[in-house]
This record gives sequence, structure tokens and C-alpha cells, in this order.
Amino acid sequence: MPKHHISLHNDIEEIPLLAEFVDQVCADGGVDASMVMSLNLAIEEAVTNVMVYAYPEGTTGMVDVEAETDGGMLTFVISDGGKAFDPTRQERADITLGVEERPIGGLGIFLVREIMDEVAYERSDNRNVLTLRKTLKSE
Repeated sequence: MPKHHISLHNDIEEIPLLAEFVDQVCADGGVDASMVMSLNLAIEEAVTNVMVYAYPEGTTGMVDVEAETDGGMLTFVISDGGKAFDPTRQERADITLGVEERPIGGLGIFLVREIMDEVAYERSDNRNVLTLRKTLKSE
């Protein structure tokens, strides 16, 4: 299957474009509707974190998302030229704590880890590269 690609500015106003992109990737890959909702949530969470935190306030940057379905595996690669940040090294959110006791942050990557089968990070050519994989159910 051909790769899909979208480039977005670090502006959360562009999130609807991301949702359309994920929907199209999933439609092309024959992904069932219940999984599409989960994938949209995970990808939106990961990209929103990049948009909000990767670039210094007031600066414009780009977030690139590539997607590919290959042999029952759906892969999203999210990359940006922002400051280095490895979300896979963050402590797992303690969801047993009440809302008042829980520190702010960490739930986004928790959600991504729960939804995706594989989450990997690398810093390459001064870019953050986050690879998210989901095994598609075979019929």
C-alpha cells in the first residue's frame, strides 16, 4: 500500500486535518470503525503534544505524519524539528491515583501506549521521530 503523508503547522487548529488524514489512512487500509476511533485518539494525542511542547512559544514549526499499512500492520511515523523529547522515557502515569493527587501530564502517552501495540522513539538528524504501530485484526 502506498504511504500517506501530511504536514501540519504546530497549531492545534489543524487537528481536524489530522483526523481526516487518519480516517483516510484507515479507510484505505480497511480498518474497522471501532479501531479507527482509538487510532484517531492516539495519533491526535501524540501530535497535539508535539504541537504544544516541541517548539518554543511563539515560533512556528512543522509536524510530519506518515502512515503505511503493510502486511496487517499499520504504522504511523510522527516527526518534528522541535526540541528533543522522548515520550517513551516518561514514567507511566499512575491511574490508580485520584484526579487531585495525580500530577499534571503523562496521560497522553499513557493513552498512546494503551492503544498502540508498539511505541518507539529516536532522535535522527535533529528531529524527533515517534513510530506507532498497530496490528490489524485479520478477518
